[in-house]
Amino acid sequence: MDTYFAPAERATEEQLKEEIAKVATNPIIHELLNSIGGLIAVLDEHRQVVGLNVSFLKTLGVDDPGSVLGLRLGEALGCIHCADEPHGCGTTRHCSTCGAVIAMVSVLADGKPVEELCSLTTRKGEAVADYAIMVRASALKLEERTFILLFLHDVTLEHLRAALERTFFHDMGNMFTGLLGASQYLVRENQSELAAMIYRAAQRLYKEMEIQKCLFKNDFLEYRPSHDDTTAAELLAELKGIFVKHDAAADKSMQLPDSLPSLTVKTDKSLALRVMSNMVMNALEATEEHGEVKLWFEQEQDALQFCVWNEKAIPQEIQCRIFQRSFSTKEGAGRGVGTFSMQLIGEKMLGGKVSFSSSTQQGTLFKFLIPAS
Repeated sequence: MDTYFAPAERATEEQLKEEIAKVATNPIIHELLNSIGGLIAVLDEHRQVVGLNVSFLKTLGVDDPGSVLGLRLGEALGCIHCADEPHGCGTTRHCSTCGAVIAMVSVLADGKPVEELCSLTTRKGEAVADYAIMVRASALKLEERTFILLFLHDVTLEHLRAALERTFFHDMGNMFTGLLGASQYLVRENQSELAAMIYRAAQRLYKEMEIQKCLFKNDFLEYRPSHDDTTAAELLAELKGIFVKHDAAADKSMQLPDSLPSLTVKTDKSLALRVMSNMVMNALEATEEHGEVKLWFEQEQDALQFCVWNEKAIPQEIQCRIFQRSFSTKEGAGRGVGTFSMQLIGEKMLGGKVSFSSSTQQGTLFKFLIPAS
């Protein structure tokens, strides 16, 4: 029997019936198939399906397990390469690089659990679809016979998101680099406040993209903050530029300080502004129409403290989870990043301190302590 990778031999009809009965009547396997979530299948030494759980059947879109039993995994899933060779799944040219077949062959060879990623293209009728499936294979001994216990986890969306993420940040990086260069040229050729504002906004956008890349990767330590001199006056001017025409500030009053500390701090200005603008945004969003938000700076010992106040109190049950990632009072996925990133950036990346207090009597006050060096 010719094959390009795994053995082509299959169980006889009698052997297959015996194996299916052996698996079906085993109480341990029965419990595994009925109590553990996800896609689970039991295969014999010929890589043929002799047992599977309900979740697997639903994924295949079949009601009768008998139509699947005896097939190999690729045949059951509808792999487009199964018919490339007369002996089916595991024997074609493509099978030598198939994570699922590699896992099965490896576990049969040495009995050790194996986990591999299977890139699968399926066809059902005229529909062709690509999947990424994590396959974990373990050896299972039943009455001197070896079976393969397979756990399958569909990671297609995770891999698609990762690919889109890499593409997005690559393309946006190129765009922002061009925007920075153009805005620098604009400042050289036109010494106006508008040109300077555009250049500062381009710098903030570029830094924001670098921060978001690190947050997506959950590796914020990869980002290397700069340490430039800045003052309360410079930070306040940047904040005014961000919020002077912002929709969140419409029909609301922003009370700015009359005087500012003269202390110069050495910090990453873009990161500090990210924390401060999130604080202001949260306060504005929590403030009703015609309400007021107050901003001011305080000089502490060897530090500059930025404060934002609004009248509305945060409920007690929310306060204890205010900095928890993915926790949000707003509906929809992807929420709960704003306050989390405030603490992450302000403390872990800038070495400062982000805190808050909130009560019905005093309102809500957020503070960001920026060390002088």
